[in-house]
Amino acid sequence: MHDPRIDKLARQLVRYSTNLKRGEKVLFDLADVPDALGLALIREARARKAEPHLRLGSNRLQREMLLGATDEQYKRIAKLQMAEVREMDAYIAVRGSHNITELSDIPAGRMAMAQSHMRRVIDHRVKKTKWCVLRWPHPAMAQQAGMSTEAFEDFYFRVCLLDYEALLPGMRALQRLMDRTDEVHLTGPGTDLKFSIKGIPKLVSAGNYNIPDGEVFTSPVRDSVEGHVTYNAPTIYQGIAFDGIRLEFSKGKVVKAEAEGGQTRALNKILDTDPGARYIGEFALGVNPEVKEPMRDILFDEKIGGSFHFTPGQAYEDADNGNRSQIHWDMVSIQRRDWGGGEMFFDGKLVRKDGKFLAKSLQKLNP
Repeated sequence: MHDPRIDKLARQLVRYSTNLKRGEKVLFDLADVPDALGLALIREARARKAEPHLRLGSNRLQREMLLGATDEQYKRIAKLQMAEVREMDAYIAVRGSHNITELSDIPAGRMAMAQSHMRRVIDHRVKKTKWCVLRWPHPAMAQQAGMSTEAFEDFYFRVCLLDYEALLPGMRALQRLMDRTDEVHLTGPGTDLKFSIKGIPKLVSAGNYNIPDGEVFTSPVRDSVEGHVTYNAPTIYQGIAFDGIRLEFSKGKVVKAEAEGGQTRALNKILDTDPGARYIGEFALGVNPEVKEPMRDILFDEKIGGSFHFTPGQAYEDADNGNRSQIHWDMVSIQRRDWGGGEMFFDGKLVRKDGKFLAKSLQKLNP
């Protein structure tokens, strides 16, 4: 039986997230997803009189490629993919995962080398195309979320098909408040962090960059970060699971990094990928009311209502603080009372407590 929610998702991606127009060329980059989704996307693009292109992938095949990766090989792969993406007006990627740790045994050097070549392809796609990236709900995702497969699929489509336009008034009010802010002060269990966001653009993401969505984001002034932060949401990066990450900053740089479960060495290895990996490229507030608990999937966890993420690595192009890195790791801390609480101050004024905004104009963003 065909699931009609797949057609609704394809329609949202094509007509809202990327707003495809007649004659535009779109690349569908699909990995480990059912044919039904690819069919729905291609048909929806054609209904808009757009021109669909298709790239198919597999995480297991990607692992095998990376295990034997060479510099010349990935230089050539990046060149070919750059030629392809330069022809596109839009890019939609849907990535499934039968095993969330499929890439966990890739040697760090090979991963970093491949990422260094692919960075310019990603940069071009982000800067020059309309794009949207999302996951696909495999049973492995349901398992990591602690849910049955059917319950997780219901959750997935509920979150992905959210009426994002209804969030926009509150998100734009938050954007205006952040525009007027110089110093941000975050406090909570294991966290006392100060930094400036003055002069850096503030952006709203409401279903137009990735799905699920719901964040207002910017970057800190690169050298302004002082203090320490503890991330209470579990995370996974480069196929490696991390818990209880704690970072200490001085003049913007991570000077001490620790993780629970014996993963401190692995954490520091990632943060030593390049000089920019120890500086912060993004500060964002999650406001999606349907995403409530972490599941070790960044695209979901960074949108949790009542959370913030503070991202080591590459700055996002439209909120650029000058930081450059192969790394962009959205580490999440939830400030709701049931997760230990916390406060957020803008220029000394309390604006959010225990995950809830205090201003009337922001009430609709509260989880």
